[in-house]
Amino acid sequence: MQTNPYLTPGERTRLAAATVGIAGAGGLGSNCALHLVRSGVGRLVIADFDVVNESNLNRQFYFRDQIGRKKVEALRENLLRVDPEADIVALDTKIDVANAKDVFAPCGIVVEAFDRADAKSLLLGALAGSGKQLVAASGIAGWGRSNAIRLRRFGGEMVVIGDGESAVSDEMPPFSPRVGIAAAMQANTVVAMLLGREL
Repeated sequence: MQTNPYLTPGERTRLAAATVGIAGAGGLGSNCALHLVRSGVGRLVIADFDVVNESNLNRQFYFRDQIGRKKVEALRENLLRVDPEADIVALDTKIDVANAKDVFAPCGIVVEAFDRADAKSLLLGALAGSGKQLVAASGIAGWGRSNAIRLRRFGGEMVVIGDGESAVSDEMPPFSPRVGIAAAMQANTVVAMLLGREL
């Protein structure tokens, strides 16, 4: 477990006892996971079915020698280099309506970290009304306009990070700085929820 001298023993215990789900291990998910492990979150359940490829390296928490490997396996390895005691449940699976609830059953908070709008919608629909806190992202493509990325609450269960409009396209590709801002904000939101702080 990470020892953070800036937190009280009680705060460290709350983070260490938490189980957080991450749906997707790409730019958002891999970087959010890194921040959560560095913050002392004790257990992550990470689900993804993709492999690392060269085009991921501009924004995702992987390395060139991991190209071709399953993302969840490579990410688990990288996270354990940060904290060897972290409990990383790496699930090589595609999230769908049938398995979403079971995959994230032990998690009080689930981070939505998918690229595609249909996958985002599927996850949020599957977990709506489950009592879980959902931390999603929408509108993080391109570069610049840092102040446009913000946090919005939807009801009592969902928070969305992003500008809400910058969809990925050839003219507006996913790029490390903006993806990283959103991933850090997702992790920051999770930590605030776990510690009972203002979002």
